[in-house]
Amino acid sequence: MKTVLFLGAGRHQRAAIRRAKELGLRVAAIDGNPDALGLQDADVAEVVNFVEIPKAIAFAEKIRPDGVLTITSDRAVVAVAAVAEALGLPGIGVDVAVGLTHKVEMRRRLERAGIPQPRFGSARTPDEARAAAVHVGFPLVIKPADSGGQRGVFRVESEDELVARFPESLELSRGGEVIVEEFVEGMEMNAMAVVRDGEVIPLTLSDRHRPPGSGFAVGWIHAYPASLNGTGTAAAEAMIEKTLLELGLRNGIGFPQLIAHPDGRVLMIEVAARIPGGQMADLVRHAVGVDLVEVALRFALGEPVPDALCRPKFRQPVAIRFFTAQPGPLPVGRVRSAANLDKVLAAPGVVQAESYIVPGEVIRPVQRDGDRRGYVVAVGATGREALERSERAAALVEVEVE
Repeated sequence: MKTVLFLGAGRHQRAAIRRAKELGLRVAAIDGNPDALGLQDADVAEVVNFVEIPKAIAFAEKIRPDGVLTITSDRAVVAVAAVAEALGLPGIGVDVAVGLTHKVEMRRRLERAGIPQPRFGSARTPDEARAAAVHVGFPLVIKPADSGGQRGVFRVESEDELVARFPESLELSRGGEVIVEEFVEGMEMNAMAVVRDGEVIPLTLSDRHRPPGSGFAVGWIHAYPASLNGTGTAAAEAMIEKTLLELGLRNGIGFPQLIAHPDGRVLMIEVAARIPGGQMADLVRHAVGVDLVEVALRFALGEPVPDALCRPKFRQPVAIRFFTAQPGPLPVGRVRSAANLDKVLAAPGVVQAESYIVPGEVIRPVQRDGDRRGYVVAVGATGREALERSERAAALVEVEVE
């Protein structure tokens, strides 16, 4: 029996750990959080912070896995590559992993390749942030150069606001660096692709709707297919292919994020080499019939990834609506009892729904990815129908707060 090692065992990794066991694999997992849900499902589990790469390598050398991977954790991508290199396992390589996780380095590589993207600069001090803002212009966005989950991400309108917000972003950067980049109006999009032996196989391109206000960076609705027209979709897919190959990805899951400006331009926002959180694996499964977790496991183990596994089997409109507080359907306050999803699951077009809401937690207005407290997935004959069904179903979630 082959053993696969997961770096990270949080809620979003747990489903992948269980899927690996369904496929007949022995699963090992490490996480710095002793309460990480996936640890209890692994055959071998240990509390190890994978950010401390030498400790992750030491654990891997002890159990000698046949493959190593992460599913949703951007912070673990470099660690996975380092463990794979140290043990001679399949992987994307540390240099490629750095280019696909460090936001400033990624921007520099995309700039050299001529990929359209927002103006940007980097800063380690408030003075450097001010200098970058002169080049970028206001409004702009600041975020840690090496973090994720929309933590420390702020839209700022003035120099005073930039100076006030800068320490919050800097504190969340392990390397002490913040990226300063142009704020671009338009519809943000998520793309999913499989890269196999240097061939990019596009799977889905979906709209990523964002709420107004301080939670502007959080994706609270995913809608497939994207609202681009045929010509725009083809141009976006060409950019996606060039981007993934220029960043050095030859075998793995590609997750580029783009934005369509009202003037017709399409810009590359970020790229990741992993299955993202936010139920994107579910979107791909319902939209085109591809099991991204199985694909990722095969890459990690160095096994063949045949066409039957990685190419779309059908195309079906899908929408995912996350349960969030204002301006979403959830009330704000301390939860009295777990959410009731009976009406949500019975709504027309609903194929999947889940709640993370637990008694005693406090629901607050959406500001970061962790404020999404569940989701509903709906399908329809058209993208508009799927989106409307997901909205109506989300409104049916029942939660009592104090």
